[in-house]
Amino acid sequence: MSNKAILRELGRRVRQRRLAKNLSQESLAQMAGVNRMTIVNLEQGKTTTLLTLVQVLHALGSLDGLQGFLPDLGPSPLQMARMKGRKRLKASGATVKPAAESGGSDW
Repeated sequence: MSNKAILRELGRRVRQRRLAKNLSQESLAQMAGVNRMTIVNLEQGKTTTLLTLVQVLHALGSLDGLQGFLPDLGPSPLQMARMKGRKRLKASGATVKPAAESGGSDW
């Protein structure tokens, strides 16, 4: 599925949700804090921002699907075994070896 087809499908689904809630584009726009033309463009599958999509989905009460859409994967079993149950706090970086003492600065 192309990116344009995905945008059209998202727009179609947003329109379905809006109509199922018996909302006009204007009222949804007000609830989401966006302009009515933003809703028109979204429903037509035109490019929009992620923030706009989140605002509209929030106004429609449709953010529940986020868990199914993009579930939190958590660490893999292999990562868990390596971490021995500890929670990962940051990304690992390249290990820097100390430079050989050159008798230079104490910094």
